[in-house]
This record gives sequence, C-alpha cells and structure tokens, in this order.
Amino acid sequence: MDNLKTYSNPLNERYASKEMQYIFSPHKKFTTWRKLWVALAEAEKELGLNITDEQIDEMKKNIENIDFDYAKEKEKEFRHDVMAHVHTFGKTCPKAMPIIHLGATSAFVGDNTDLIVMKEAAELTLKKLINVINNLKEFALKYKNLPTLGFTHFQPAQLTTVGKRACLWIQDLMLDASDLIFQIEELRFRGVKGTTGTQASFLKLFENDHEKVKKLDQLVSQKLRFDKVLKITGQTYTRKQDSRILKTLAGIAESTHKMATDIRLLQNMKEIEEPFEKNQIGSSAMAYKRNPMRTERICSLSRHIIALSTTPYMTHAVQWFERTLDDSAGRRISIPESFLTADAILDLMYNVTDGLVVYEKMIEKHVMEELPFMATENIIMEAVKKGASRQDMHEVIRENSMKAASQVKNEGLENDLLKMLAEDSRIPLNASDINNLLNPSDFTGRAESQVEDFIDNEVNPLISEYKNIIGMDVDIKV
Repeated sequence: MDNLKTYSNPLNERYASKEMQYIFSPHKKFTTWRKLWVALAEAEKELGLNITDEQIDEMKKNIENIDFDYAKEKEKEFRHDVMAHVHTFGKTCPKAMPIIHLGATSAFVGDNTDLIVMKEAAELTLKKLINVINNLKEFALKYKNLPTLGFTHFQPAQLTTVGKRACLWIQDLMLDASDLIFQIEELRFRGVKGTTGTQASFLKLFENDHEKVKKLDQLVSQKLRFDKVLKITGQTYTRKQDSRILKTLAGIAESTHKMATDIRLLQNMKEIEEPFEKNQIGSSAMAYKRNPMRTERICSLSRHIIALSTTPYMTHAVQWFERTLDDSAGRRISIPESFLTADAILDLMYNVTDGLVVYEKMIEKHVMEELPFMATENIIMEAVKKGASRQDMHEVIRENSMKAASQVKNEGLENDLLKMLAEDSRIPLNASDINNLLNPSDFTGRAESQVEDFIDNEVNPLISEYKNIIGMDVDIKV
C-alpha cells in the first residue's frame, strides 16, 4: 500500500486552475490566520492594550514561516487545530506568544478566513465570468445578421440570427454577474465577536469600554479589506452567507449548462462546433468523430455545483442557537468544491467561446430547407395583392404544404413546396415572384437591431466597468 497513490480530487488534478486551487490551499488558510492575529494585535495596541511594536513586527516577519509538521504534531496532541497553530506561530514568535489570539475564539480565525477566501474566490470567478461574456459579445456582433433556424420544442420555428441566440446566453450570464457582484459587495465580515458573539472577552480587556470594543471590530475588519461587518453573530457568522453565495455559483452553473447544451445540439447539426485540436481524438473506435468534449464536461461539472448548492441550505437550517459543529465537515467540502468547479467551468467556457467554429453554409442549408414553409404567409399576402382570395390561397397552400411535408418525411425527398406552388395554376405567382419572397434576412425581424441595442446598452457598460480584468490565459486538460 505504501507504493500506491491515494485518492486525489479531480478538481485539482484535471479541472480547476492553480490560481483558484491556491485560494483554498493550506498555505493560504494558515497565512491568513496569522494575518488576522496580526491585525487583531495591531488594533488592540492602537486602542491602548499593552502590546509592543516589537511583538507585532515579530509576527509580521513570520507570517510565511509555518512549520506544518510541528502544527500537525500539536493538533494530534491538542485535538484542536486553532490552538495547534497558535503554538506553532508562538514557537517562531516567542516575544509575541503571550498576545497571539488575545481575547479571541477559534471562529475569529476560522470564520473570518473563510470569508476572506470566499471573497477572493468570488472575485476570481467574476473575472472569468466577465471574460466569457466579453468573448460572447464579440461572437454575437460578428454573427448578428447571420440568419439561422430558431427552435421551439426543438422543432424548427421562425428564423433568428446566430448573434441573437448568443445574446440569450449572454443575458443569462449577465444576470449571474449582477448576482455575483451583489454578493461580493454584501459579503459581511464576522469580525471580532468573542465566543458566543457577545464580545464579553473584549469588553473585559478594555475595562467595559463599549466604544473601544466596537472600534476594535471595525478596525480589524477594515485591515482585512471588508467595509461591511455583521452587527450580530453567534459564535459563527450566519451560515446564510454561505447559501447566498453558493446559490449564485449554482446560477452560473445553470446558465453554462444551458449554453453548453445548446452548443452540443448545434454541433450535432454541424452548424457550430466547439474548438477541436489538430491531433485531438474524438473516439478510440470511430476515427471520424468530433465529440463535444468540452461542453459535455461543462454540463457534467455544472450539475455537480447545482447538487452542492443544497448543502449550505440544510447546514444553516440546523444551526442550533449560537452554533453547532455539524456545519464544519460539510462546509470544508461544499464551499471549496463549488468554487473550484465554477472555476473549471468558466475556464472551459472561455476556451470554447474563444474558438467557436461556425459553418455558415450548413446553417444556410438548414434555413433553406425550412424556409418554404415559413414563407407561405408572405406568399398568401402577395397572391392577395394580385387579386386572389385569402381563404382560397390558404387552402391551396395548406394542401401543397401537406403534400411536400409527406414527401420529405415519408420518402426522404427534398422540400419541393416552392416548385409545387409555382406550378399550381390557382396561385397567381410564378417561380420568380415566389423566389423574390425568400430572402432569409427578411424573416429575422429585429434580431440584428436587438443584438446591437443589447450590447450597447447592457453588455458594454459592464465590460467597460471591468476593462482592467479583460484578458486571461487558460490551460485546458482535455
């Protein structure tokens, strides 16, 4: 067994970026604990406690100097991770040891670190989401006037444009971006609250000076880049914050799953394909296949996030009074995995949207196969202009349409409806008259204008606001 490699999470091995992996790494976690202890000591000193600059400087110099083996020994001895790391920090900071974690409870480092990590992870997620939106914006503008079959019930419907359809995807992601921005802005620090949230230990330290205790809470939060602090907590911050932010990640998964599914269907129709590398193999047996592997993976990972998002709802629902510890194990899994999975999805989606392949001739072929049926109303109107009865023309076209549809479905023939109508003496139009009614762009309504309006008025303002984070590199392991 010693020579066998143990289980490793595929999110780390195959899917998530190194950047997101680091945010949830032990190094990030425990250096953040130390930064919190420094911030607490600094704020306590500023408010009059007997803490020296020498002690604080000693702590600052050793933030990165973590003896993980020693911490592991101490945790085995104490059965308490926070106290293990207090002693590990104190070992390298002997002068500061007496004031490390002064007045605090475990949730001071545990909960506040979780919030810092979630905020950074959410900001990285937002960056990637906006870059995907930007890719799609360029795609939508490029194909804003390319007619394509619309579908309802996955049955051919009135024409739309390739760019307009892309805007449906963008709009979903824009809503997700709005939700994520709101959650980042609203994420509130636990701050300095003591064992059950009453701040009793700090009130004791500051000799019943309520204003100093309130100021301590504010100072520490600001030092850790949080403008908003929960006014009320139990021992922990309300776990409702977890469910709110993971719900937003599930929203991203919902949108990307829908979009990836559309692309998979379009790839089956040979209209639009995800990128396919020169030496990529689609099937070990069927050498001709070009499987939509990236979008299939997006769908698979999206379902995982949606499933994970139920955990924080149940966790928050059963937190008795000021807190219970049955939240810990589930949170250690559901929060990192949700962000790592969202990260993997958005990297894949960035790759896909950066290289979508559009087969315009195949799109045109499908349009022209269905356009005769869609053009029948225009043909009726043109015939009426030339003196025919609207009701008579409707019946004549209905008869021919049924016959043409039968030939297509039952005999595998081409759609011959237009030829039938041109040859039907009851219709006062010749072949040339009918063909003049068959410009696909005449059937797309305001699709092109809708693309332009939507991008100008909704997408571009968002892209402009976050222009400093546009541009990213992704490394996809297929």
